[in-house]
Amino acid sequence: MRILIEGYHYQASEVTDVLKGLDFFENVSHEVVINYVGYLYNPYIRDCVFILPKVIIDRNGKAFSHLSPADIIHIEKANGLTGEEHKFIYEFAVWIYRSLYVFNKYNPKNNIIYHKQMVQAGMNHRHMSNTYLEVLLALLEFNRKNQNFFMTILKNIHSGHNKINWTRTIAHCTAIVQNNEPIYLNPINKKRQINFDEELLIIFFSILHHINSKYGFPVFINVGFDLITGAKFNNYLNGFGKVRLRQIKYKYFSDKSLELWGLCYAFFDKSHNISIASELQEYLIAQNYNIVFEAMIDELVGDKKENLPTGLKDQEDGKRVDHIYEDIGLTNTNDKSIYYIGDSKYYKLGNDITAESVYKQYTYARNIIQWNMNLFLDNHQEETCYRNKLTEGYNIVPNFFISARMDEGLSYSQDIYPTENKKKSFISRHFENRLFDRDTLLISHYDVNFLYIVSLYAQDNDSSKNQWKQKVRKRFREEIQEMLKSRFTFYAMTAHSDVNAEEYIKSNFQSVLGKLYQPYHRDEYFSLALDKDKKYKDENEALLNELRKSFYVEEVCIGADPERILTEATNLGTSAVVRSDKNGVLLVMMEQYETKSAKFLANGQIAIGIKYTKDSMEIVEHLSEIGYILFHTRKDAGQHLYKVLYKVKLLSEEEIPTDIYRNISTAKMYAVVEFETDELDSSSLHSSRKAFTPETRYDAQYITMSLLK
Repeated sequence: MRILIEGYHYQASEVTDVLKGLDFFENVSHEVVINYVGYLYNPYIRDCVFILPKVIIDRNGKAFSHLSPADIIHIEKANGLTGEEHKFIYEFAVWIYRSLYVFNKYNPKNNIIYHKQMVQAGMNHRHMSNTYLEVLLALLEFNRKNQNFFMTILKNIHSGHNKINWTRTIAHCTAIVQNNEPIYLNPINKKRQINFDEELLIIFFSILHHINSKYGFPVFINVGFDLITGAKFNNYLNGFGKVRLRQIKYKYFSDKSLELWGLCYAFFDKSHNISIASELQEYLIAQNYNIVFEAMIDELVGDKKENLPTGLKDQEDGKRVDHIYEDIGLTNTNDKSIYYIGDSKYYKLGNDITAESVYKQYTYARNIIQWNMNLFLDNHQEETCYRNKLTEGYNIVPNFFISARMDEGLSYSQDIYPTENKKKSFISRHFENRLFDRDTLLISHYDVNFLYIVSLYAQDNDSSKNQWKQKVRKRFREEIQEMLKSRFTFYAMTAHSDVNAEEYIKSNFQSVLGKLYQPYHRDEYFSLALDKDKKYKDENEALLNELRKSFYVEEVCIGADPERILTEATNLGTSAVVRSDKNGVLLVMMEQYETKSAKFLANGQIAIGIKYTKDSMEIVEHLSEIGYILFHTRKDAGQHLYKVLYKVKLLSEEEIPTDIYRNISTAKMYAVVEFETDELDSSSLHSSRKAFTPETRYDAQYITMSLLK
């Protein structure tokens, strides 16, 4: 078997024998570059040639990060190739073959796949091969051509099987006499000898079942044997298959049985040479494998073209979107969906996204926004999926790149990785600090495991593909949200009862333009997004202070439902959620913290007893300023800091739910605190702590974060 890699610049002298008789031309530098991917049989060298995708080599031009592609052309002579890498190439070639086969199946009118069966050379013209793919194809071909052979064996196996052996029945069974006639309740059938033909067929059809379930090759099995599957078949793959076949080898005499035995043995051996007729050899190659990769990603991620409105995938300016699908928006809690736009990049590992590709992706997004605007405005409808009438804010357009990447461990199990490219996201904008703006466009970038994608596509299993499609769409939505969270702070807001939100927004339109949107299930709720860049800090603080005079404004994670937070804020008549600028700390002394914390960390709630002391009254006075809670001991044995979620509430002992832990049980009034259960770093909080006396050691106290530091 010979191995070539797509797009690699070979010296002509390195591949002259491999490409003998094939039309490949060298350039002026005496190099040969093969821009194909696939499998072919070269009759001049009587061996097959696999052309593997360029993603197998890294940015340094190395295969498996340590070998020159020229060193693995003759795979059997490649000394630097490990056993695991050798095994990988054999199986990888099968997946590439299957991906081309499935692509050709669903795109029969394509002009990039070249597929031809070799002319029969006659039974005397066989070649020696140890190619795993060839063995699989030979097994499938044997099954297709020899159904009559199988039926003949089955007929012979079962002939006379149900005939009664009267001699043994009379000798060994007791008869019941009825009406002067003996009746035998347990007659003995004719004894069957071990049938090795049956065992060989069971092994053969078990192999076919494995080929179908793992690689997706269509297989016809028309027998009723109990096949070898699961852990038992894995045992055969791990060596027992060869052992058992050697044990029964000399039980066969017919040419067909011997041929079948040889095919089964070659499957389990993988490196065993087997004669295969040239008529079984096909070549199946793709001229532009990037089109195949795009088709694979679109099948596994996007919506089918026929299910999309006209003008979305094939846009009116002649551009064609690689992948597009409909899903819930990034900020939405209502049922309104939006279109996600993806572009697949079939590059060598580590190659960066080009500026041209980024610009095209921005254009795709602008075209889709305009398509939506035209659709609704022409019908005089009030609201589109992309623009909000009241705020004139535009919905965020999810936009991403997908690049192919080889798993470092050559594993097929991992599916998506964070990209290793230097540039992990892109942003285009006309105005600063305006996320909900028509011209603010963001693109994220992900790498997919090429091995996982090829195997999933090649198996051609609709259930598996749909299951992964739902998983990956959810993953993309969450990953894009994480990217947005790293750049912007999101708030939910609703107007005070005495404020008309529509009039306020119209009167202060310029200050909130591009910052407000209405993605929630209630029209009176707004989403506010502010850029986290330090240069906008003063501007954002001024806007928040101004908005809070007329709105309840609370920090809410993008895509989260703000109902509970805004309802509580409205009921309290003030902000319910603690803002990040709150500097107050509730100090709670707690000996034996490890034991007691198990009673309140589970739900992130605790009731702190309030006594009629100076310290407790200070807590009551600063309830609205508490942003943190710190548990500590008198002897500095440890301290634990948490961020408070909501405004601390004062409740009487009768009002506190029974599932909330109380730090003391004798108080009449409690400060109920809800906090995030992820502990914060408190290593810098040491100095200036208030002194404790025996009289006040169990009383909680109020202090500011600046004093603790």
